[in-house]
Amino acid sequence: MTRLSANTLSSVPAGVRVPDYDRSQITPGIVHLGIGAFHRAHMAVYVDDLLKDNPDWAIVGASLRRPDTKEALEPQDGLFTVAVRDASGTHPRVIGSILKVLDANTEREELLALMASPQIRIVSLTVTEKGYCHDPANGELDQRHPDIVHDLANPEAPRSAPGMLVEALARRKAAGIAPFAVASCDNLPSNGETVKRIVTKFAALRDAELGEWVNAVAFPGTMVDRIVPSTTDDDRAMIADLIGAEDAWPIMTEPFTQWVIEDNFPQGRPPFENAGAQLVEDVEPFERMKLRMLNGSHSTMAYLGYLAGYEYISDVMGDEDFVALIHGLMTDEVMPTLDMPGVDLGAYRDQLLERFRNPALKHRTWQIAMDGSQKLPQRLLGTIRDRLAAGQPFERLGLGVAAWMRYVVGIDEKGEVIDVRDPLAMRMMAIAADAIDDAEDLYIGLVALSEVFGTDLGDNQAFGETVATHLDSLLDIGVKETVAELVRS
Repeated sequence: MTRLSANTLSSVPAGVRVPDYDRSQITPGIVHLGIGAFHRAHMAVYVDDLLKDNPDWAIVGASLRRPDTKEALEPQDGLFTVAVRDASGTHPRVIGSILKVLDANTEREELLALMASPQIRIVSLTVTEKGYCHDPANGELDQRHPDIVHDLANPEAPRSAPGMLVEALARRKAAGIAPFAVASCDNLPSNGETVKRIVTKFAALRDAELGEWVNAVAFPGTMVDRIVPSTTDDDRAMIADLIGAEDAWPIMTEPFTQWVIEDNFPQGRPPFENAGAQLVEDVEPFERMKLRMLNGSHSTMAYLGYLAGYEYISDVMGDEDFVALIHGLMTDEVMPTLDMPGVDLGAYRDQLLERFRNPALKHRTWQIAMDGSQKLPQRLLGTIRDRLAAGQPFERLGLGVAAWMRYVVGIDEKGEVIDVRDPLAMRMMAIAADAIDDAEDLYIGLVALSEVFGTDLGDNQAFGETVATHLDSLLDIGVKETVAELVRS
């Protein structure tokens, strides 16, 4: 079958939406670091909606680790398909907002030169939590991180996201060019402030004067939300049938999409609000709502669901005990920690539950379970700290933490090996091996990981009693019975 490309775009069936602008006339205004599936299902779609009237805001993407996105999109002239799935079917659309993808490992100088040029006014990022080379417990730059050590010693040849940003900003400073705005689209607490703290610290370690200059750079906070499962070979075959061309990496997603943005772009921005984004003065309340309600629920379902034998989130939602657990987690434990005047949290909860049930969205529990040591502090532990401070129970949240501890043992309930993908995987499995299925020893070993739990939770009696009790139950009677007992109680 013919490959999707600029030459074959005209042969796409009439029912498939394609770019409504002349791609030969658009120019880049945004560089995006970490051009994975989520960015292509989210920000790239918003920009695509705006390019007809704002042709100088196209995107050049960069892969910081692997060249797979470049290899998939380069033969397609940057074009790719976003397929929205729900119970009514699959609805494809071809996106043209990405002009090209650069591999930072082999095209680093071209990438840095572009970032340093005045036409680039925004650099956005989706590099995942671990891509910022920081300590999730306190949000500070991890100066011992191998990539940070390398980039401080070799500032003109960076390989980390902070190093890339600072080198490009240093070049702009030297050339007298105003800085671009840095917009993180990752699930970090107060992502704008967090990334500013990380990047400014890195710049100051390079040069004190540069650090002061970077401190004045705009780091607008954002909250992004859209569920994007991994693409399968079956998905590729289906998309080929729908668009009449081969797409090496189409993106599967849901109808829902949300983008809340702090309106802080000194060098200008596209009119994102015209594509449905919310421009606000303070993103943090929306971010906290999403991290705690959506992401916290997702992680809890991922660990418990995987261990219970459920491959997809929609499978988990087919078990009424799990539905009751997640409904109670959001209603009784998360929502009381949120201060959102004018927002109907109950309606948001119900919307999330409906999204989780989407049978067409094949979102794997194993995929969501990745990098849990990086995600737990934002998704579950912050809410637990608030509950502890208020003297309130957190049984369901505590079960989510215990499920993570059970998951990172690396052996499921059937004795099968779990492919644990996490920066701390080797350390955690060593702790589990030493514990030899003893819940108390396993809890003590894992809670001592300060990168995850800080220094306060390990000494908190209420936290220990709640989580260790659930962990013992998971090891003793298994996930499904533990969930059922908690729901009944």
